[in-house]
Amino acid sequence: MRRTRRTHSRFLPRWAAGAAALVWILTLASAPSHGAPSGPAAGSTRSRPAAATTYTNPVSKGAVDTFPDPAVIRGKDGLWYAYGTQNPVMQSKGEDGERMLPILRSADMVTWEYAGEVFTPANKPAWHQGSRLWAPDVRYAAGLYHLYYSVPGRNTVGLVTSATPTGPWTDRGAVLPSPSGCPAGNIDQAQFTDTDGTPYLYWGSYDTICVARMNADLTRTEGEVTQVARGRRVEGGFVVRRDDFYYLFYSDAGCCDGAYSGYQVKVGRSTSPTGPFTDDEGTDLMALTSKAGVVAGANGNRWIGPGHNSLQTDLAGQDWLVYHGIPTESPDLAPASNGTLKLTRRPMLVDRLDWIDGWPVVRAGAGPSDGPTAAPVTSPVAGGTFNDTGLKGWRTEGASGWSAATDPDARGYATHTPAGSGSGTSTSYLLAGGRAPAALRAEADLRVTSADGAAGLTVAHRDPGNRIVAWLDRTRGALVTDVRVGGRSRGEQVTALPSGFSWDTWNNVSVELRGTRLTAEVSGDRLRDPVAVQSRDLPAAAVREGAVGAVARGAGAAADNVGAAALYRPVTERVATAGPGPLLPGHSDEFDGASVPGTDAGSPWQWVRGPAAGVEVSGGALSWPTQDAELYLGDNTASVLLRDAPKGDYTVETKLRFAPDRAAQQAGLVLFENDDRWFKLVHSVLPLTNGNGAVLDVSEFGKEGERPTTTPPTAVANAPMFGGPTADTMWLRMAYHRDTAHGEHEVRASTSRDGVHWSAGGVWTLPVRGELRIGLVSHNRSGTTAEFDYVRTYAAP
Repeated sequence: MRRTRRTHSRFLPRWAAGAAALVWILTLASAPSHGAPSGPAAGSTRSRPAAATTYTNPVSKGAVDTFPDPAVIRGKDGLWYAYGTQNPVMQSKGEDGERMLPILRSADMVTWEYAGEVFTPANKPAWHQGSRLWAPDVRYAAGLYHLYYSVPGRNTVGLVTSATPTGPWTDRGAVLPSPSGCPAGNIDQAQFTDTDGTPYLYWGSYDTICVARMNADLTRTEGEVTQVARGRRVEGGFVVRRDDFYYLFYSDAGCCDGAYSGYQVKVGRSTSPTGPFTDDEGTDLMALTSKAGVVAGANGNRWIGPGHNSLQTDLAGQDWLVYHGIPTESPDLAPASNGTLKLTRRPMLVDRLDWIDGWPVVRAGAGPSDGPTAAPVTSPVAGGTFNDTGLKGWRTEGASGWSAATDPDARGYATHTPAGSGSGTSTSYLLAGGRAPAALRAEADLRVTSADGAAGLTVAHRDPGNRIVAWLDRTRGALVTDVRVGGRSRGEQVTALPSGFSWDTWNNVSVELRGTRLTAEVSGDRLRDPVAVQSRDLPAAAVREGAVGAVARGAGAAADNVGAAALYRPVTERVATAGPGPLLPGHSDEFDGASVPGTDAGSPWQWVRGPAAGVEVSGGALSWPTQDAELYLGDNTASVLLRDAPKGDYTVETKLRFAPDRAAQQAGLVLFENDDRWFKLVHSVLPLTNGNGAVLDVSEFGKEGERPTTTPPTAVANAPMFGGPTADTMWLRMAYHRDTAHGEHEVRASTSRDGVHWSAGGVWTLPVRGELRIGLVSHNRSGTTAEFDYVRTYAAP
């Protein structure tokens, strides 16, 4: 069996790998950088055990065997809840059947326990007509948890709501009309609410993602449907807002084919929730080509096919990608449902999401983690949840009126009722023990049930004349920040809340202080979909260590999950990736001779099923018409031009001029052992599903080999990943590494449209059985010609 973990891939240069290791060590030693938690301050009202300082993926291990397409939310009880696709999640406990939209619960985002399922055979709605249920998305709005889920058997999206994260759930029926207006599979939905209060639903698969507005109660889509992304197997859209951009995360290629799953998380961004979205190379996500913008892809360690993500933010403000991955050592589940259901194992992973130069990427580009990693911050340095201790450890300041209360969702919380006449307009503070640092993230769940009331979050609090408050002010219908230093106001800033804002239910208010910059946000569910955002510069004297707490004015204010943690330190540079080393002339060819390679005695090139008809060398290029022939599973009729590879690690590169004009034409590089074991990087043309005849030009990075879970492992399988955008002239690279410790070939693909700027793709692996040779292909369908300017091979750096 393959190893259970490996921290670094060869595809980092040695100095970068060492730097990455040093960063990791320092990360563990310097809480709360990059998610390492701090301990509680004196007087903390935290009522749960200290959170983990490190974790190892998969985080769902021990709770379930598999947990595809995870969506996570923080409940109003202060715990995190995750929801997954219907799967046989309890095989290791002897179950043969599936759990319908299983639920997990955690106090720290990395240690999970089973918490039930949304549906059982007894309460599953009849309108599902027996369909399996996929890809949940969870939101909190107007006092209810909204769980959207895919019903593939009905080609639609369903909705249930509940007052608590674990139900009981109320069926709200189908969300999409029929037809939906989107030329795609009507699955993989995600809800998003904009800063003006407009709600949207994103959905789609096979091969288009669409968006439409929703009605006010978030139960149906309405109005115009807009296509925002398309590509081969594009699906799993998830949108967040950050600074001035909307980011559409999605996955492409194959999600669920065991060791041959080419899934990756990618992203595009826009200045509008309805697009156009572009990747980090400026390519429109609607363009008929593959896309760049890889957030998480296979990196050569334990994890295959990382994809279908959601996002969470820890208490320090650090974002985390929540997604599934396939373990190399055990990629498939045992057949379930009496052997009729064969599924890929996809446990839940969590990894740090860095925002570098305006683009999100997992672990600065290092990819999914499979070793001990600094954990999210899930315990405040000051503050708490009120769940088990009520107001013990909290102190009041100013007017009185705070008391403890409970309900089934929030469990414990603090509520404020003015005491005595004339106190309705007085300000009352409820402060946690201890002090929070000056650079902090603080948050609170707040609600205001009276028309003239206000509830707030106070930070940097020394006394009522020296504090910062972010108010939910119902009288003004706004988020209001108020800064006081030395007993004097330094000004209020007012940001209007949407007209339909739900004051009577819980809303999350967060405040971040970095330097003298304050950023405050209001959202229902902490899912990077704020309905109000405010930023302002503060006087230096306002930024200080101080207490954190809740504030109330008037009647009807309530607060929960009030706390602060040291603000995370952002990662600002990507991990460097290895480029090619010195040129190896003895393994390279500029095609500046007169004869076709492989036809002269002594040529370093050899043909498999060749020479191919029409191949010529002239003008310093090899010209090769595409063949009506295949190199796919049992159909091995295409010619392959090969030469020996150098010993050790190397990178092979070609410059390709190729302008295909119909589906199935392809040309490019191959690392070839035999007809059933190879890696291939080509400019390829594939049909767009439900595209009315449209075709996609893609950078297709494929592998073929035996499927490891067959007995014996002889069944041939084939799968692609998709790399960066294509062009009529493009550069292709495959970097090879022999992993001697684990007996594997590792190959990473990269593409370029100018030979200078490269779009790095993922890593495919195969067990070492024989040697690989460097080669070229031009096949699949006739009608165009590939021109190769050169094949250059470089030593490892």
